[in-house]
Amino acid sequence: MADAFVSFALKKLGDFLIQQVSLRKNLRKEIEWLRNELLFIQSFLKDAELKQCGDHRVQQWVFEINGIANDVVAILETYAFEADKGDDDGFHSRLKACACICRKEKKFYNVAEEIQSLKQRIIDISRKRDTYGITNINSGDEGPSDQVTTLRRTTSYVDDHDYIFVGLQDVVQTLLAQLLKPEPSRTVLSIYGMGGLGKTTLARKLYNCPNIASSFPTRAWICVSQEYNTMDLLKTIIKSIQGRTMGTLDLLERMTEGDLEIYLRDLLKERKFLVVVDDVWQKEAWESLKRAFPNSKNGSRVIITTRKEDVAERADERGFVHKLRFLSQQESWDLFCRKLLDVRAMIPEMESLATDMVEKCRGLPLAVVVLSGLLSHKKGLNEWQKVKDHLWKNIKEDKSIEISCILSLSFNDLSTALKQCFLYFGIFPEDQVVTADDMIWLWMAEGFIPRREGRMEDVAEGFLNELIRRSLVQVANTFWERVTSCRVHDLLHDLAIQKALEVNFFDIYDPKGHSISSSCVRHAIHSRGERYLSLNLSNLKLRSIMFFDPDFCNLSRHIVGFRHIYVLYLDIIEGGVIPDAIGSLYHLKFLRLKGIRRLPSSIGNLKNLQTLRVLKTQGLCQLPSETTELIDLRHLVVRYPEPLVGICKLTSLQVVDGICCDQWKDVDPVDLVNLRELSMFEINNSYSLHNISSLKNLSTLTLCCGTYESPFPSLEFVNCCEKLQKLFLRGKIEKLPPFPNSITMVALYFSRLKEDPMPILGMLPNLRNLILEEEAYEGKEIMCSDNSFSQLQFLHLYMLYHLETWHLGTNAMPLIKDLVLDRCPKLKEIPERMKDVKRI
Repeated sequence: MADAFVSFALKKLGDFLIQQVSLRKNLRKEIEWLRNELLFIQSFLKDAELKQCGDHRVQQWVFEINGIANDVVAILETYAFEADKGDDDGFHSRLKACACICRKEKKFYNVAEEIQSLKQRIIDISRKRDTYGITNINSGDEGPSDQVTTLRRTTSYVDDHDYIFVGLQDVVQTLLAQLLKPEPSRTVLSIYGMGGLGKTTLARKLYNCPNIASSFPTRAWICVSQEYNTMDLLKTIIKSIQGRTMGTLDLLERMTEGDLEIYLRDLLKERKFLVVVDDVWQKEAWESLKRAFPNSKNGSRVIITTRKEDVAERADERGFVHKLRFLSQQESWDLFCRKLLDVRAMIPEMESLATDMVEKCRGLPLAVVVLSGLLSHKKGLNEWQKVKDHLWKNIKEDKSIEISCILSLSFNDLSTALKQCFLYFGIFPEDQVVTADDMIWLWMAEGFIPRREGRMEDVAEGFLNELIRRSLVQVANTFWERVTSCRVHDLLHDLAIQKALEVNFFDIYDPKGHSISSSCVRHAIHSRGERYLSLNLSNLKLRSIMFFDPDFCNLSRHIVGFRHIYVLYLDIIEGGVIPDAIGSLYHLKFLRLKGIRRLPSSIGNLKNLQTLRVLKTQGLCQLPSETTELIDLRHLVVRYPEPLVGICKLTSLQVVDGICCDQWKDVDPVDLVNLRELSMFEINNSYSLHNISSLKNLSTLTLCCGTYESPFPSLEFVNCCEKLQKLFLRGKIEKLPPFPNSITMVALYFSRLKEDPMPILGMLPNLRNLILEEEAYEGKEIMCSDNSFSQLQFLHLYMLYHLETWHLGTNAMPLIKDLVLDRCPKLKEIPERMKDVKRI
C-alpha cells in the first residue's frame, strides 16, 4: 500500500520536471536526485511491508517513507502555486515583473532548502534499511487489495456496538427497571467487569433509551479513565448542563475544586438528573465526585462503569451492582458467525479451527468480534491455521488468549494505509464519537488515501468500512445505509495510542508535564490549549494540530508558526475570532472550526484547501467573497447568510451543505460537474429550483423549507437528475413529483400530502429505503398494490396521526427487512405479513 504514495510522488516529480522548464540547473539536479532515490527505495517497499508486522521499527520506516512522499507532493504544489501567482502579477507592470523575479528567486531558495531537508531524511532511511535487513524484492507488485475499494456498503449496517446484547437482552430490562423504579433517593447503579465485556456500550444503551431520556430532563456523561482531573470532570458536567458561554467559562476558571463542587450541587439541586461516570479506575475518583451529586429525593440516578469490583461495591451502600457476565460458548459462537463476512465459505476444517479459537476467547465479546473480523479477511484453511498458530504461542496458563494479542494481530494484518487510518482514531479523546465525513476528509488531507481511479472519498469510505468489518471500529450511527458516525472501543483506543507512540505517529499534549514530542508531526491537545501554545513550537514542522479543548479561544498570535500544517481541527468557544494570518497556511487541506461568526478574506489564499467545515453555532458564519478562490475545495459545509457570488468557479466541489435558497437562485451550476451532495435550507415557494437539474452527477439532495408550513416550489426538476439516489425533503409538498428510476432512498418530513404517495413510490424500481415521518401524509389509508416496492428493504412510518388503514398486496415489499412504526395512533392493525418483520 505504501507503494501507492511513493508512486504518486514520483508522478508528481516527473510532471514537475516537465512543466517547470525554467528551473535553475542546480534545483533541477536536486529534484532529479530525489526522484531517483525514491525510485530506488520503492523497490524495497514490498519486503518492508511483509516484515513490519513483526518489527515496529520497520513499520516506522514505512511510515517515514509515506511522510517523505507526501512532503514531496506538498513542496512541489506550493512552489507551483507561488510561481503561477508570480507570473500573474508580472503581467501588470515591469515593476511587478521585477518583484516577481525576486519572489521566484526566494521560492527557488525555499524549495532547495526543503529538498535538502528531504535528502537528509532519505539518507537516514537508506541507512535504516540496511540496519533492519530490508531487501529488494523484484517479483512484481501485487498492489493494494481491490477489496478495499469495493467495500462501500450496499445494505444496512447492523449496529456494531450492539454485539454485546447477544443473549443479554434481559440485563437491559433489569437495569432499566432499577433506574426507573419509584425510589426517591439518589442511587448509584454500578456496572463492572473486565475490559471488552461491553460496560460502556451497555451504559450508552441505557442512557439513550427513550424512557430514560423522558424520565430524566437533565443528563450528563463523563469519561474518567486512569488519568483524571477532578476539577476538569466537574467543569465538564457543569458545561454540559449549563452550556459553554463566555460568562460560564470565565466563572469556572476562577473557581477552586470546592467552589466547583458547591456550584454543581446547586445546579442539580432542583433537577432530576442522570449522570454516567464512565470508566472509573480508582474508588478515589468516585469519592471526589459524589459529593457534587445532591440527594434531593426526586429519583435522580448515577451510573458508574468500572473494571474494578471494589469500586462498584463501594460506590453506594443503597445502590445496585451488576457484574457483567461473559458469553456462553454457544453465544460466543453465534456472535462469531454473525460477524463473519461469509459463513458459507467456512469448510468443516476451518470451522474446527474457529471453534478452538473462539473457545479460547472465554466469552469476551470484543475478542470474539475482532477474531471474526480478522479471519474474515484470511482466505483458506492455511491462513486460518497460521492465525491459530500465532495465537497459541500466546496462550495463558488458564488456556485463554490475551485480548491484547488478538487486537495486535488484527492491527498487524492491516495494510500500511489502513494502519495509518486506524491509528488516527487514537488522536481523538477516549470514547469520542467521530463524524464519518470528518474522518474520511481528515484521511484525505493527511495523504493516507492513495490516488486511484475514481473518487478519493469512495476509497476512504471503503477503508472505514473495512475497519468496521474487522470490528476495529464501532458504528455509532447510520443513516440511509451509510455510517454517519463511529468510535473505537477503549481497549482499541489504547492500542492505537500505544502503536502510534512506537512509530512517532502522533503525540498528545501532557498539560501536567507541560510537554509534547518535538519530533511528531501531529499534535493533539485535549485540554489546556492556551498552555500548549506557550511551548516553543516555532521550529517544528507540524503536519496536523487538533484542538479538542472546548474552552480554547485564542490562536491568533501563534498561527503564523504553523505554515507547514495540512490539518487544523479547532473548537473555539462562541464568539471566537480567526486571524487574517490563517491565509499564510498555504499547505492547509482541512480546516474545521466551531463557534466562528466570520472568516477573514485571507482564506482565499488557501489554494490547497479541500475541506472547509464550520459547525453550526447560535448564528451563521459570514464567508468572504474570496472563498470562491479556493480552487481545490471539495467539501464546503458552512451555514452562511449572504450569497457566495461565483460559487460556480469551485469546480472541484463534491459536497455543499448549508446554502440557503435565496443564495442559490442566481447560480448557474452547469460548471459544478463534480458536485455529488447538495443540502439547501430556507427554501421559499417564490424561488425556482429548476437549475438543480443541471447538476448531472448529483447523487444526494437535501431540501428544507424555511418553516414546516411553507410549501416547496415546483419539484418537477427532480426527474431530470438522472443520477440522483438519495432525496430528503422537509416541508409541505402540494403534489408528489415524478422521480428518476435511479432513486434508492426517499425521506419525506412535514410534507402534509393529501393523496396517498404509495402508488407513485411503489413503482420506483430501485427504491430500498423509505421514510415517511412527522405528518408526511395526512390521509387515512395507504395502498401498496401487488408487485409494488419490489426492492424495498427498510420502511419508516412515524407520526402519521391520521393513518387508519394499511393495505398490502400479496406480492408487495417482498424484500422488506426492517420496519419502524411509531406514533400512528389511529392505525388499527398492520398487515399480517408485516408482523414477522424486524421492528426497530
